[in-house]
Amino acid sequence: MPVTIRPATPADIDLILTLIRELAVYEKMEDEMVNTPELLHAALFGERPSCEAVVATIDGEDDGFALFYPTFSTFTGLQGLWLEDLYVRPDARGKGAGTALLAYGAQLCIERGWPRYEWTVLDWNEPALAVYRRHGARGMDEWTVQRVSGEALTQLASRA
Repeated sequence: MPVTIRPATPADIDLILTLIRELAVYEKMEDEMVNTPELLHAALFGERPSCEAVVATIDGEDDGFALFYPTFSTFTGLQGLWLEDLYVRPDARGKGAGTALLAYGAQLCIERGWPRYEWTVLDWNEPALAVYRRHGARGMDEWTVQRVSGEALTQLASRA
């Protein structure tokens, strides 16, 4: 059962949104999933795309996706790649799609001369952590993610 990875096209918007919804359910975050076809289309294919996505196909079935965007390191002076989401449908797991999606991003880094490929993973997601460790990823436990949103974002912005 060969896995193929292909760049997403505008025709994939509904598929990717469905996969994002499935990911949100898996991550117990479905209430936070407010993306729309219009927003995703603008992000991927608009005048100034902010990200790119690929679709994993196994035996003709679209069973997963990954979404990436560039980062920048002031220490290296170079861009890197941030893997925002990687998701493979439960029935398709263990067939190589996750590894193929992960490897696609690594190949983008190599092709573009970018030294970093980074992402976050929920600490309870042991299956994903096992895959990432198997492929040489290491936790950056000394770093914690910070987020400002909602009213706190509005309050902080008012100090500008």
